[in-house]
Amino acid sequence: MHLPNNVLKGISRLRLSWMIVFFSLILLVLGYLVFFSKESGQEIKTSEQAFFSVRQGALMIDVTQAGTIRPREQIILKNEVEGQTVILFLIDEGTEVKKGDLLVELDASQLEDQRVNQQIQVINAEATFINGRENLEVVKNQALADVDQATLDLEFARQDLIQYQEGEYPKLEKEAKAKITLAEETLTNAKNTFEWSKKIYEEKYISETELKRDELAWQKVRLDLDLANDALDLLQNFTVKRRMAELESNLRQTTMALERVKRKVSADIAQAEAKLKASQAEYQQQQDKLDKITVQIGKTKIYAPMEGTVIYATSTKINWRSSEEPLDEGQAVRERQELIHLPTTSSYNAEVKIHESRLEKIRIGLPVRITIDALPDRTFTGTVASIAPLPDPTSTFMNPDLKVYNSVIHIDGNGQGLRNGMSCQAEIIIDQFDNAIYVPVQAVIQQNGKPTVFVVRDNRFIVRQVKIGMDNNRMVHVLEGLQPGENVLLAPPLTEAAKTSQDMIPTEGNTQETLATRQVGSTIESDKQRSKGLKNMTPEQREAFGKKPKNGNGTNRQPKD
Repeated sequence: MHLPNNVLKGISRLRLSWMIVFFSLILLVLGYLVFFSKESGQEIKTSEQAFFSVRQGALMIDVTQAGTIRPREQIILKNEVEGQTVILFLIDEGTEVKKGDLLVELDASQLEDQRVNQQIQVINAEATFINGRENLEVVKNQALADVDQATLDLEFARQDLIQYQEGEYPKLEKEAKAKITLAEETLTNAKNTFEWSKKIYEEKYISETELKRDELAWQKVRLDLDLANDALDLLQNFTVKRRMAELESNLRQTTMALERVKRKVSADIAQAEAKLKASQAEYQQQQDKLDKITVQIGKTKIYAPMEGTVIYATSTKINWRSSEEPLDEGQAVRERQELIHLPTTSSYNAEVKIHESRLEKIRIGLPVRITIDALPDRTFTGTVASIAPLPDPTSTFMNPDLKVYNSVIHIDGNGQGLRNGMSCQAEIIIDQFDNAIYVPVQAVIQQNGKPTVFVVRDNRFIVRQVKIGMDNNRMVHVLEGLQPGENVLLAPPLTEAAKTSQDMIPTEGNTQETLATRQVGSTIESDKQRSKGLKNMTPEQREAFGKKPKNGNGTNRQPKD
């Protein structure tokens, strides 16, 4: 029977999978047999094991840190010139200077050019300011003249109205009425004369021409009376009204003109004052810029504020981002960059970085012994003065898992022979015991959260819980559970450390012991298994794991962090 290719391929893959599983089980069984044959069958001599004899004696609990010597008080001279400038002159490092000595001279050529240009700006601004000041006086003077003229026009308009109402109009009215009265009298006389002439004409005493003349005179006077009445009527009903309207309008116009003039001159004066203030502010601003440039030119030369030894700022610190070039002539420096350090006293500090795992041991006021790498024959003393509240950001940036705290140690005495930047080792003394029981830190492991050691007895080991105190990263103070002379394993079996407390058999006192069925020689695991077991140790135990101390008094110094 012929099967399809895909079915044959599936059967082949299934057979291959079963074969892999089968051989894997065989390998596991063989490994299990080999492992237990080694544990139960071999016997290694006790002399081949790494163990430590429990000691009793003087023990010092300390923390040793590498650090740097710094002056306790110093003056830091910075570049106060804005932007970037170039160093033209730089005094030699280490020179003993006196107050007023020239330390650094920076390039001021650009500032000199700026000062010349700024002086021109100041002159122009000053001319504008003076022009504005004089223009304000002219505007004020013209304003007074305009207001006076408008006030005079208003007064004249008011007087014209009063003059017409109380003087001119009554006069014209009286003249018109007088003309009417005169015309009436003249008309009566002319009428009488005409009537008389008419009578005597009838009697042939006068000629007809003379009669016509008298009649014409009477008619003329009668017309004059009519004209006088018409003139009075025109004056009272038309002329006076028009004239009064003109004068009252003129009074109102001059009143409004005076108000306009007052407002205009007020606006002109305000505008002139604003221009004056603006020109004055511009002049003051330009003058301030000139003064600032002058001050900046003065800051291109840095003088010693007091006596001291010149130390370059680049010599006192290390740039973690890149290698910072030493300060030198021709180098460009930025604003606020530190240039020179001048120690003001002979007192010194030791600056150290303390790991976060050791902070709980260290407190302000603890005594410190300081040794200087450059002065190996001398030992200085001091005290812990300060501990930073936050981790060092530089170290955290380089390694986020590393948390160290900048701390300062005050060195006693005048620090004769010390120099800024020297490397040192600071041994912070936490506590001292004259008669303490101690074992190496790598001999103690944590089992179920409790300190545990493996005591060697009769070619076998016994698991025992102990009570411990502080350690110095080399030796740990045992408070209870061990006696001097007992031997403990320096490399405890990690498989035993993984057991639970249910596997322990209680004994008297504060200790528990378990008799293991394996021989001491079979407790040494492979290097790979021991490295995995480091997870059960504290950071300090991992740091000191595998180091054999020269002696048991805890005086060996820890390497630099």
